[in-house]
Amino acid sequence: MHAGRRFTLREVLWWTRRDIVWFLFLAIVPTMLYELVGWTWLTIPWVPIALVGTAVAFVTGFKNNASYDRLWEARQIYGAIVNSSRAWGIMVKDLVTAKHAKTPASVDQLKEVHTRLIHRHIAWLHALRFQLRVPRAWEHMIKVYNREYRKWYTVDEVENKMEDALTGLITSEEKAFVLAKSNAATQLIALQSQDLRELLDAGLIEDFRHMELEKMLVDLYAQQGKCERIKNFPYPRQFGTLNLMFTKLFITLVPFGMLGEFAKLGGGFVWLTIPFSALVAWVFNMMEKIGESTENPFEGGANDVPITAITRTIEIDLREMLGEENIPPPLKPSNQILM
Repeated sequence: MHAGRRFTLREVLWWTRRDIVWFLFLAIVPTMLYELVGWTWLTIPWVPIALVGTAVAFVTGFKNNASYDRLWEARQIYGAIVNSSRAWGIMVKDLVTAKHAKTPASVDQLKEVHTRLIHRHIAWLHALRFQLRVPRAWEHMIKVYNREYRKWYTVDEVENKMEDALTGLITSEEKAFVLAKSNAATQLIALQSQDLRELLDAGLIEDFRHMELEKMLVDLYAQQGKCERIKNFPYPRQFGTLNLMFTKLFITLVPFGMLGEFAKLGGGFVWLTIPFSALVAWVFNMMEKIGESTENPFEGGANDVPITAITRTIEIDLREMLGEENIPPPLKPSNQILM
């Protein structure tokens, strides 16, 4: 997530510099052929080009709206995870007591149980974020312009491993168990449920409290499933392909329409075809690229939902609930990019 006031013009131009060079080339070639070689037949009436541009604007607007919806839904889901995590913390501390224990439980024993359940939840948060950053074939982080922009920030899930993030939060046996599974986050919630059942048998929670805590686990599963739905189902490829093809077609046609319009002005005005064609092409291309860079909110891009920072915020809250002292600091933006 960009945490600054806005992207600077320099950043935007650097991001699109290869496209700008290509747009200038597309405009220079027909203009030189028209003016220097005398190929005046290269001009195309502006009306059909404008019709194509209208279709491009419509389809691009549809894509950008859908991409924004995906981004905003992802942020809402993580907002719900924040709320549910805090609720889990207070429920564990206040509902797991020795009131109905079959054998006496000391304060230290209860604290150990609270710590185990809350730390395992923090482990679930870390496992989920690592799983959501795993690349998919349709995502864009492999593209050159994104690789270059990555010089300005780091993605923790790319630089580090899930097993390191889980160390100290769960036992080595549990860590080996969940890492051997295809979905570690799912298995961590299953371990939470198993632990609650054992606490019920031991009398540290009674039936009603057990059901309430289980409902919270079901809610966490629901939030995880919503994240996985966005991660594993891309913006439909047919719409994305159509938009890209229409945009490239329009950009290619623009110089041929501009030639006729500027030639009507006489003199050397025809050379204005080059900058104005590149400008129109750049605007439409930027609209396409904005939608493209927004459609996958968990891929590790500069416009992502900052799930790493949100996870750290939740971890701080939960550790403070436990009264711990060695609490990690909040994550801060790197070059105005917060992951």
